[in-house]
Amino acid sequence: MVKKVLTLLFASILVFGLSAPMFAQEGSKPAEGMAAEKARAEGIVVRSDKDNSTLTVRNRDTNVEKIVHYDSSTQWTAQEHHSKKTNNIDASAVKDGDRVICLGTWDKDGSLHAASISKRLTN
Repeated sequence: MVKKVLTLLFASILVFGLSAPMFAQEGSKPAEGMAAEKARAEGIVVRSDKDNSTLTVRNRDTNVEKIVHYDSSTQWTAQEHHSKKTNNIDASAVKDGDRVICLGTWDKDGSLHAASISKRLTN
């Protein structure tokens, strides 16, 4: 009986040991495909650079800062919390200290290229 249990235990360890590298490879695929993945950065604008067309957005919960790149194709809107009505704005309406939600795609360097930036208005 003890031999059967030890044999079963050894076989389980062997099977798990061989399958673990396959799971590790599958887990790394999203990081490689990060450039094509839809991205979101939400937080407070801490720095804006109009010359380089970038915003630095700090997440309020984690204090992690993300660089958001925008261009002439970026759609700019303003919206109150829980409101369905959005107003089109231009880039000059977003200032340091404003709360924004940026949607787009991740660049290869880990920054976000924004397709849309929504300034969140307080009620």
